Amino acid sequence: MPALSAVIKRLPVPAQWSALAALSAAIVACLELAGLPATFLIGPMVAAVVIATNGGALRLPKFSFFISQAAIGCLVAHSIPPSLIGSFAQSWPLFLGIGSAILIASLLLGWLIGRLGVIPGTTAIWGMAPGAASAMMLMAGEFGADARLVAFMQYLRVVIVAGLASLIARFWIHLGDAPLPQLVWFGPFDGIGFAKTLVLAIVGGLIGRISRIPGGTFLVPMIAGIALQATGIMTIVLPTWFLAGCFALLGWNIGLGFTPQILSHALRALPQTLIAIFALIGFSILLALLLVHTLGVDPLTAYLGTSPGGMDAIAIIAASTPVDVPLVMGLQIFRFIIVLLAGPPLARLIAGQNRKSKKRRLDRATKKAMQQVKDDEAELD
Repeated sequence: MPALSAVIKRLPVPAQWSALAALSAAIVACLELAGLPATFLIGPMVAAVVIATNGGALRLPKFSFFISQAAIGCLVAHSIPPSLIGSFAQSWPLFLGIGSAILIASLLLGWLIGRLGVIPGTTAIWGMAPGAASAMMLMAGEFGADARLVAFMQYLRVVIVAGLASLIARFWIHLGDAPLPQLVWFGPFDGIGFAKTLVLAIVGGLIGRISRIPGGTFLVPMIAGIALQATGIMTIVLPTWFLAGCFALLGWNIGLGFTPQILSHALRALPQTLIAIFALIGFSILLALLLVHTLGVDPLTAYLGTSPGGMDAIAIIAASTPVDVPLVMGLQIFRFIIVLLAGPPLARLIAGQNRKSKKRRLDRATKKAMQQVKDDEAELD
């Protein structure tokens, strides 16, 4: 869009920030009207991509990315209430089996995309990893993946999975007519609890960064938050306005890192990425049917529990429909924990195999070319 690029390049930096904020708000409003998930992250991210790939010169301070990571760690901890621990203890074989099956399927699809050379191996594997999309994206950068392409793959899947879940709930099983919960932007909240949550996020994030734990800025607040909530020491408090601000900062950090070349690469990989996403959704549907026929789980509970990603959107849909919410969230969260624990080493292993395979193919091609040169020289002699 040459005309748009010319306009953005001529704008002074303060005006570019204003344009970014206005465009972000407009996209969020459209996504909210469409009933899509993760609007406060996807909207700012898309707006930032538009600005960055059309000549924008905006950069955020590093602290904004740090606080976003730490806050999302607290958010994940908050989504694991103590009541779910009992569900884990009772149904852990089921949770382990379903979570492991979806993780293996996603890793194989990521390996295949990397093998085909569509997207680099490590990036493809993290892009297909099921779980909380924001968490997967944050951890991917710590393990050498391109967080921008991972974000593109993750949030494309989030939108597709959540959209299908909403359609199934509303039109197929006819259980999704309950209104979604309304956002309360500036309602009353526990100020002391929020202050404690900020301390947890900042101190935990700093410990994670100083200790050099991969993804520690996100993982340490998450693990500490789960432990503190489970023992009753504190309750994590995250007001809507604070979370929306953190999601927007994260979206801007990702989007402003895009270049025209990276965006072009992501769009070229779109067909293969869509095929892989629908293959993973198809596999999760097979697992849901297995739950229905072997354990008598109702179809919507089974589908929501096995859906690959978009945990926050699935939680909203589950809360507004008459399903077994503990089972749905137990399956979602346990799979997320499996991905956190097993994902990094498996991703490194599979990406390493991809690199070795690529090197072997390159070596064979080089030897073949050298042999051809020798044969040509022999013929000339």
